[in-house]
Amino acid sequence: MNIVEYPRKILRQKTKKVTNIAHSDFQLFLKEMTEIMLKEDGIGLAATQVNSNLRVTVIKMKDGAEVMINPKICWKALIKKNIVDEGCLSFPGIFGLVKRPFWIIVKYQDKTGQLKKIKAEGLLSTVIQHELDHLKGVLFIDKIFKYTKGEKKAKELMGIASLGER
Repeated sequence: MNIVEYPRKILRQKTKKVTNIAHSDFQLFLKEMTEIMLKEDGIGLAATQVNSNLRVTVIKMKDGAEVMINPKICWKALIKKNIVDEGCLSFPGIFGLVKRPFWIIVKYQDKTGQLKKIKAEGLLSTVIQHELDHLKGVLFIDKIFKYTKGEKKAKELMGIASLGER
């Protein structure tokens, strides 16, 4: 399993709902996804970033990595925003400022299939929103309002990307 880098088309695809969480192949996929996120020193990783169209993300939490299957934001802050200098494992060397809701409430299934709901604030909220965007084919470069590093590289990659990926 490797990290897919932009402009690979999978990064622009919408993901599909996971229906067989207990399947051994899927459980192995979750384990490998978690391992690669930690190995690459990431704080979040979406399935599209490892060339899969499944609606899955792994988020680094205080207590370790949390798998989110079929996640959905049900509530978000309308007024209070968070501006973070974001980066992405699929965009090495590219960073930029992105504005997102300060807090969100997310429903998802964990790796056992149990339904969970959490409220995330600040950086954790930003990370989850970044990864959930990946699951919709939306990339952080679409939301950057000011590059802090790698703007020239980002624009070159966007120029290379085909119209179907933009």
